[in-house]
Amino acid sequence: MEKIELVFFPVCGAGHLFSTVELAKRIIDRDDRLSITVLCMQPPSSCGIDPYVESLAASIPAIRFIALPQVDPPSPEVYTSPEGFASLFIQSHKPHVRNALTQLISSCSGAGTVRVAGLVIDFFCTSMIDVANEFGIPSYLFFSSTAGLLGLMLHLPTLDTQIPTATEFKDADTELKFPTFVNPVSPFSLPKPIWNGNEDGYKWFLYHCRRFKETKGIIINTFDELESHAINSLSDGQTPKVYPVGPLLDLEGRSSHSLSHPTQYKEIMKWLDEQPPLSVVLLCFGSLGGFDKAQVKEIAIGLERSGHRFLWSLRQASKEKGMIMSGAYPNPEEVLPDGFLERTEGRGMIRGWVPQVKVLAHPAIGGFVSHCGWNSILASLWHGVPLATWPLYGEQHLNAFQLVKELGLAVELRLKYRNGVDLASAEEVERSIRALMVGDSEVKRRVKEMGEKSRAVFIESGSSFASLGRLIEDLMHN
Repeated sequence: MEKIELVFFPVCGAGHLFSTVELAKRIIDRDDRLSITVLCMQPPSSCGIDPYVESLAASIPAIRFIALPQVDPPSPEVYTSPEGFASLFIQSHKPHVRNALTQLISSCSGAGTVRVAGLVIDFFCTSMIDVANEFGIPSYLFFSSTAGLLGLMLHLPTLDTQIPTATEFKDADTELKFPTFVNPVSPFSLPKPIWNGNEDGYKWFLYHCRRFKETKGIIINTFDELESHAINSLSDGQTPKVYPVGPLLDLEGRSSHSLSHPTQYKEIMKWLDEQPPLSVVLLCFGSLGGFDKAQVKEIAIGLERSGHRFLWSLRQASKEKGMIMSGAYPNPEEVLPDGFLERTEGRGMIRGWVPQVKVLAHPAIGGFVSHCGWNSILASLWHGVPLATWPLYGEQHLNAFQLVKELGLAVELRLKYRNGVDLASAEEVERSIRALMVGDSEVKRRVKEMGEKSRAVFIESGSSFASLGRLIEDLMHN
C-alpha cells in the first residue's frame, strides 16, 4: 500500500499551530495511508522548541514535529509594519525548509513506497510556494480564518487597480463590494493592513493575496452551513479548489496554556461551578487584547451597572519592538474604579488569564464579549454561547461585521473600534451585556442552531466530512 507524506509549515503562534494540528489529526484519523510532518518555526528570542509543541509531539506520535533552526529577526531598517516583520522573518526560513524537505524526500525515497504529496502553508507563508516548486511538490494554503476574508483577499489585487494605495483605502468614503459578502463593506471593517495607511503593511498583505492563486488548493477552517454564500462564491473557476473542513477546534484547551496556570485554572472552574446556569458573561479578548486605564474604567462601570455575573480576563496592551503585546495588570485595583472589587464581590471574578475554551464549555456561561478572533468565534458557536462583538486588531473587524450584518449571530457592541483611539462608553458596555444576557432571543436561537450544525458537519454525511474526503482523494492522486 502506497504511503503519502504531507508537510505543514504553520505560522508560529498558538492560534495557528493548534488549528493546524487539529487539521493534521483529522487527516491521519481518516486515512492511515497518510503521515504528517509539521515544520515548526521558533519565534524570535525563543529558547529552544516551544513546550506546547513538545507536549503535542508526546501526545500525538502519528504527527512528527521538526523544530527548524533559530533565525535572526529582520533588521528594523527593512520593515515598518508587523506584516513586514512577519513576512521577512518567515521568508528567512527558506533555506531551512529546503533542507528539511531534502532530508524528508531522501528518507521517503529510501522507504520505497512513500511520497511527499504536498506542502501546506499558512497564509503569511506564501514565499514557501517557491520552495515547493523547486521540488515539484504541490502547495496548499491552509486559511485559518473565514471564507469571507479569503474572498476579500483574492479580490484585493483587482481592487488595488482601482484604489492603489493604503492611504486611499483609509480615505475612501464609499463602501466596497466583495463577492463573498452580501452587504457592502465599510473600509474600516477591512483588515488593518489595508486601511491604516502603512504602505509597507499594505504591500506585504497584497503580496500574499496575489500568491494565493498559485496554490493547488485552499483548505479553510470553516464549514458550508456557516458561510454558505461566501463558500459558493469561491467556486468561480478562477480560484484554486476550496476545501471547507472546519470547525477545527482545540476543545481540550491546550492552546489556553492551562498547564502553566494550574492554581488559577482550579480557582476559575470552582467559582463557575458555584454559579447558576447561563448566568455569567465572559469578557476575554485574546492573547494580544488589552486596554488602557480609561477603557478599563468604562468596562467596569458598565459591568457593575448591568447587574450580571461576570468573569473578566483583564489585560493591558503594550508594544514591544513595534509588535502588539498584552499582559496582566500587576495590580488591577490601580486601574479599576474605587470600591469596584468590593461592590462586585461574589458575582464577579477578574483574572489576568482565563482558560477560554474550557470556560465557554461551562454551563454557567450565558454570553461572551469577544475580540472576534476566528478561533474564539468557532468555539463560542460550538458551545452555543452568543457573542457581543468588540474587535481589536487583525481581521477581527471584518469577522465582527460578518457575524452581525451577514449572519445575525452576534450582538453588536462595537464593529469599528480602534484601540487607543476610540473609547467604548460604560453605557455601550451595559446595554450590550443586557442584550446579550437577557435580550435578543433571535440571536440566541440562531447561535444554538448553528452550534448544533457545527457538530453535525463531521458525521459521515456531514459537509466537512465530505470536503476532507475530497482533499484526501486529491492528495492521493497528486
